[in-house]
Amino acid sequence: MKLTQEQYKKMYTNASNKTKSYITIPKAFIIGGLICTFGEALSQIYNKCGLSSKNTAMLVTITLIFLSALLTGLGLYSKLARHAGAGTLVPITGFANSVVSPAIEFKTEGYILGLGAKIFIICGPVILYGITASIIYGFIYWLTIVI
Repeated sequence: MKLTQEQYKKMYTNASNKTKSYITIPKAFIIGGLICTFGEALSQIYNKCGLSSKNTAMLVTITLIFLSALLTGLGLYSKLARHAGAGTLVPITGFANSVVSPAIEFKTEGYILGLGAKIFIICGPVILYGITASIIYGFIYWLTIVI
């Protein structure tokens, strides 16, 4: 079936969803901001408990990861993401969601072949490329210092 460019454009326009960006962008901004505000509130609470700033930062990160994984497991994170869109991609919570989602989806295949293997679908490449990039950057940095 050969299509002209105009026919293809018409088919594409008919098939694509019309995004109401005047609604979705503010919702993403507000919900993402609320997630960050919650993280800051946790930071203030942990500081008031007498923790050092290093321990506070660690506990805030752990708490946000835990809550994101828990909400993903309960099926609530996807409902939030449906309304918030990119607002739920706040780095820690979005990454935790993307790691837990495939693992939960394949848990019926067992702990090793299902959960254990699928949990690394997202974080495996991130870790691999992160380590590779840091090695390359470190090597370039070393070259500039030595030379």
